Amino acid sequence: GPSVRGPLGLTVELFFGTLLYSPLTAAWVTHCASPHYHCRSKAEMRHTCRGTINLATANITVEDSCNFIISNGGAQTYHLKASSEVERQRWVTALELAKAKAVKMLAESDDSGDEESVSQTDKTELQTTLRTLSSKVEDLSTCNDLIAKHGTALQRSLSELESLKLPAESNEKIKQVNERATLFRITSNAMINACRDFLLLAQTHSKKWQKSLQYERDQRIRLEETLEQLAKQHNHLERAFRGATVLPANAPGSGGSSKEQCCPAKGDLSDEDDDNEFFDAPEIITMPETMGHKRTGSNISGTSSDISLDEQYKHLPEDTKKEKRTRIPYKPNYSLNLWSIMKNCIGKELSKIPMPVNFNEPLSMLQRLTEDLEYHTLLDRAAKCENSLEQLCYVAAFTVSSYSTTVYRTSKPFNSLLGETFELDRLEETGYRSLCEQVSHHPPAAAHHAESKHGWTLRQEIKITSKFRGKYFSIMPLGTIHCIFPSSGNHYTWKKVTTTVHNIIVGKLWIDQSGEIEIINHKTGDKCNLKFVPYSYFSRDVARKVTGEVMDPSGKVHFILLGTWDEKMDCYKVLPGGGENGAEGRQKAHEAEDTRLLLWKRNPLPKNAENMYYFSELALTLNALESGTAPTDSRLRPDQRLMENGRWDEANAEKQRLEEKQRMSRKKREADAVKATEDGTLYDPYKPLWFERKKDPDTKEIAHVYKGGYWESKEKQDWSMCPDIF
Repeated sequence: GPSVRGPLGLTVELFFGTLLYSPLTAAWVTHCASPHYHCRSKAEMRHTCRGTINLATANITVEDSCNFIISNGGAQTYHLKASSEVERQRWVTALELAKAKAVKMLAESDDSGDEESVSQTDKTELQTTLRTLSSKVEDLSTCNDLIAKHGTALQRSLSELESLKLPAESNEKIKQVNERATLFRITSNAMINACRDFLLLAQTHSKKWQKSLQYERDQRIRLEETLEQLAKQHNHLERAFRGATVLPANAPGSGGSSKEQCCPAKGDLSDEDDDNEFFDAPEIITMPETMGHKRTGSNISGTSSDISLDEQYKHLPEDTKKEKRTRIPYKPNYSLNLWSIMKNCIGKELSKIPMPVNFNEPLSMLQRLTEDLEYHTLLDRAAKCENSLEQLCYVAAFTVSSYSTTVYRTSKPFNSLLGETFELDRLEETGYRSLCEQVSHHPPAAAHHAESKHGWTLRQEIKITSKFRGKYFSIMPLGTIHCIFPSSGNHYTWKKVTTTVHNIIVGKLWIDQSGEIEIINHKTGDKCNLKFVPYSYFSRDVARKVTGEVMDPSGKVHFILLGTWDEKMDCYKVLPGGGENGAEGRQKAHEAEDTRLLLWKRNPLPKNAENMYYFSELALTLNALESGTAPTDSRLRPDQRLMENGRWDEANAEKQRLEEKQRMSRKKREADAVKATEDGTLYDPYKPLWFERKKDPDTKEIAHVYKGGYWESKEKQDWSMCPDIF
């Protein structure tokens, strides 16, 4: 194998097997499982000399350009230095190949009869099980012998009865009993033979199954270690690349414009420290003296107009409806070991993974659901349309617009507590008001109702199901969204598409939307089919593309929709007389620029949005304190408020307290239900406060619908019926 003269004149020779170091001779010695070299028996391997590292279980890590480390994960660790980075890489590659071959040889030796890879506990348990099975089969064999003996005696007795002079009816009965006894003996013998075959099969294959299980465990551990090392190396390369292409902070002319230079690089991950820590989401730090340090406050620049965080919310604004806030405290630069949390969560549902607030944004799921109303003016315009097909175009644009806020929002919202609510009263300013309530905890489900004086009502119940797949999150919202225009009676329904968060472990987080949406007008039968094209590296199409067709009940296409879910949506009218179902007109619609109508265009993000979780203007206002809200409102949630103010350690502690309080409430309800069952009394299960389950006459689905009473309670300031959840 290859050899390199290392520091202190040590020469390392590499073969495939066990790597040894002799401190007395200051030399490296290798022992190999290959027949060309001296092979060490298992007995010898149990008594290795001092300084031995088994290559099959060794950890090989790169320290810097020339240094690397070989360790057994315990007391034995060797720091080696190569003459150059190229030589170091040759060594690491050769060691990794040798390790792979050593593992393979070990597995092959196991297959030939070596049981060393199976732990003593597993072997003992396996042998005990086999002994139990053997004893049971022996018992069955004994029973079989007894059955055969007694069966033979029974048949002999029956034969003797047949020889006696008995009435004809008795002979027939004796003959039937004799036949049944014979069948019983044959069946018993078959059962014993089947049990014996099972035991033989278990003895033959149990060892192979045990090895397969152990192999899968080892593979999983190696995969976790490899992913962690890959993530560290990847971030090291990103750091090196940025260091080579970006001016240093103290370079001339870079101090005043650093923010402007950083702003276009939306979503870049922060640097990783030497302990393999990952930063949760995009950060832009504006104060050079705080670079790279953990902070307890916010990241707000020290301008004369700033006030302290405690003073910011000390007094509620007298009139929150006239002036909305346009900024929140900047996101602090807290670090977190992402892989240490994620490696045990593969395949689990996102809502059941205990996440610290480092992965969150200071908004609840109810507030994120309310963000669907950011472009409510599309529904205002739709309400004015006399043509139902044109109205459907605006409804489709509204459907697409609800995803525009997600393009840079890689942080997750807080999971709402059961009974939590969120109101948004914009009746005076923009003509609508909205109410959300968390109606179920597992699975998480939120009910939403919004109504406008401009002639529309929007309601939905969304259940969130999600899975962590190792490299990405899949978030699947379940439930139907209803949009109703009372003046015309048009009732539209649709469902949401799947949201995917990519590069969970390595690289820059990015979000994609994929799937199809069918919007149906239940009154007229009109339909709109929207297709969210998933991102493909090899596609020439524009990223985040959305296409759609608006058709009448006969299937004839009247409008073509084209755009992206993060920027805009255009509408093209299909020219009449263009072939069957307007096929030609559909192809020429894009060319007919005079028929193009801009349905929707995304509003620009506020200034310094990259420092404020990429919140839109509406999102910045959602968590601002308002007077008169219910005590269950998301604005009053303490862990969310602490996180917004940059006090993340306190927010994590408060989050755990709230979750524990919710668990205790659930256990109490379960205990009450059990007690009621035992006592035979009627138990009243949990019911939402402002919503009730009803069957929709059009979709035939049962969902939570607003039953009224919230705004009346707010006017009276009577919240006595609200639960204590915070």
